[in-house]
Amino acid sequence: MSELITAELVDLDLSAETKEAAARSLAERMAASGRVTDLEGFLADVAAREAQMPTGLDGGIGIPHCRSEHVTEPTLAFGRSASGIDFGAPDGPADLIFLIAAPAGGDADHLSILSTLARHLMDETFTGALRSATAAERAAALIRGDEAGAGAAESGAEPEPSAQAVEPSAQAAKAAAQAAGAAEPDEGAQPTAAPEPTAAPEPTAAPEPTAAPEPTAAPEPTAAPTPFRIIAITSCPTGIAHTYMAAESLEKAGQAAGVEVFVETQGSAGFQRLDPQLVADADGVIFAHDVEIREKERFAGKPTVDVGVKAGINRPAELIAEVRQKAAHGETTAPARAAAPMDKGADTGDNFATRLRKWLMTGVSYMVPFVAAGGLLIALAFAIGGYTINKAPSVAEHFLWTESASWAALLFQIGSVAFGFLVPVLAGFIAYGMADRPGLVPGFVGGAIALTINAGFLGGLIAGLIAGAVVMAIQRVRIPPVLRGIMPVVVIPLISSAIVGFLMFLVIGKPIAALQKGLTDWLSGLTGANAIILGVLLGLMMCFDLGGPLNKVAYAFAVGGLANPNEGSLKVMAAVMAAGMVPPLAMALATTVRGRLFTKAERENGKAAWVLGASFITEGAIPFAAADPLRVIPSAMAGGAVTGALSMAFGCTLRAPHGGIFVVPLIGQPFLYLLAIAAGTGVSTALVILLKGLRKPSPTHPAPTPTDTTNEVPAAA
Repeated sequence: MSELITAELVDLDLSAETKEAAARSLAERMAASGRVTDLEGFLADVAAREAQMPTGLDGGIGIPHCRSEHVTEPTLAFGRSASGIDFGAPDGPADLIFLIAAPAGGDADHLSILSTLARHLMDETFTGALRSATAAERAAALIRGDEAGAGAAESGAEPEPSAQAVEPSAQAAKAAAQAAGAAEPDEGAQPTAAPEPTAAPEPTAAPEPTAAPEPTAAPEPTAAPTPFRIIAITSCPTGIAHTYMAAESLEKAGQAAGVEVFVETQGSAGFQRLDPQLVADADGVIFAHDVEIREKERFAGKPTVDVGVKAGINRPAELIAEVRQKAAHGETTAPARAAAPMDKGADTGDNFATRLRKWLMTGVSYMVPFVAAGGLLIALAFAIGGYTINKAPSVAEHFLWTESASWAALLFQIGSVAFGFLVPVLAGFIAYGMADRPGLVPGFVGGAIALTINAGFLGGLIAGLIAGAVVMAIQRVRIPPVLRGIMPVVVIPLISSAIVGFLMFLVIGKPIAALQKGLTDWLSGLTGANAIILGVLLGLMMCFDLGGPLNKVAYAFAVGGLANPNEGSLKVMAAVMAAGMVPPLAMALATTVRGRLFTKAERENGKAAWVLGASFITEGAIPFAAADPLRVIPSAMAGGAVTGALSMAFGCTLRAPHGGIFVVPLIGQPFLYLLAIAAGTGVSTALVILLKGLRKPSPTHPAPTPTDTTNEVPAAA
């Protein structure tokens, strides 16, 4: 295995002006050394990681990093910029840039090395040495932790070993001088000088140790009050850098504040659980994370601060002060109210609208697999047995192995059971998003009641929000320590389910059911201009954020209609799927028609986008939108609106909630449906080519000539 970093991977005069250019310059060094097999593919992975969260840190540091299948071995490249490069840090540009590349299956040993680097970055002595290094060899040696090598690289001698040799010899000389006084001329006195060791009254003067009141005085420190003890959990999406930098930052801030901080890093290399006794004795907990905390229940019932991982790096002292304040006020229910996986990375300052969106997204994200499984099974059943298959008797009582109708009935009944979970799962996981695991029981109960009273999709959504709010309210009540153990398993499920059931059955359930019925009737009566306007709106929503919240809202609206299908709801489902296929198909077509307007990585992504678009995976257009949002997103929205409007105007229907072109046989008016998708794809393709063709070429990268199809045009900011 090669060294993590060598002199060839160091650039002490990095001239790049943007973070993309800096990453490219350092990645080229990795590619030249054979550690990166596909430069463009690797840079696309770096950009995707950067899009999740800026990698700039306070103190003038940028740490772009990713795990990539294009990396052969864990590698680190270092660049030093005189002018500074903006990596999104709060305190301004970075002059020290570390590009960290880990293989897709990066091993634990090298990830540990990377974590060590991340911790060193919090040490001003380390960063100061890098800023003053004059040779690439020295910088590489410093990063590797090879101080001896660093000295050698700088001077060509071997200062560190010789310095180590000098120290013992100096100590020996000092001892000799003490023993012999002016001994050099009087060598024969050495034997006579031997009594001096015997006449060593100083050892005999060891009554001081015997006067061991000091060991007995040791109880004094022990008797001193125990310092405040904090458990911190840090984690980030990649688990390479931010995880360990937050850990180091919190530990240092704890030392400065006289607080004991014990950190559990939940990074890519796995995690080692803190001693359960240590956790039990802790006075407070800090979660600094952007992904779900594993085994969070270990920390329940303690004062807790829950923030994103960058807060752990940038303001550790504030977090420590906040958790101490919560402990002083006896606030011990925060862990139970922690956010669900979709919420990870949310800072405490998120407004209500942001939190509401994340709660709803949590429910939708858990509901979608049930939609795909149940909906496709039902669609296949219709394809095999016709639309009357829903009238077939139960296969548990009547099933003939040789009849296709029996198999169709089997598929339909399995799919119907899976589909029956949609509303309870939606409600349950909305409540989970608000209140974590204690919200699941009342959420599922509320969703099941919504089905019972025909409140449908809207009823489940409201039931989930009510369940989460009820559990959060219960958790705010101060509970005697003796009862805390039974709260999550007995008290909270019992009380919250009773309250949610009462509200859903007797208070708000009926109005919601009436609203759901009105919405269903409106959809079934959609014709003409109203249907086209709805198609335009749904198309815009599907293509605005390419799999984000608006896209999911439109999709959930369409899927909700499939629970009680009618002509209108089937048209809505068709329009939503058609519009969602347009962005990746348009980007694929654009990279094929005018490849010179796209980078090599985008052209590679374009090949995959054909399949993703055809499969109704709108997220296939995200790499293009991330690189050039001002041109790609409006183009995608225009094409999606055209497709949605045409699908509604043609009266296309769809009983399957997913599948793309693979469920075309199950679509009403299939040829017109494909025509609508083709028209929208053409509009988006034409627009994105037009907008990209109009942009001004970068002064440092002249625009390629029409005949030069291999040049890359830099992505717009």
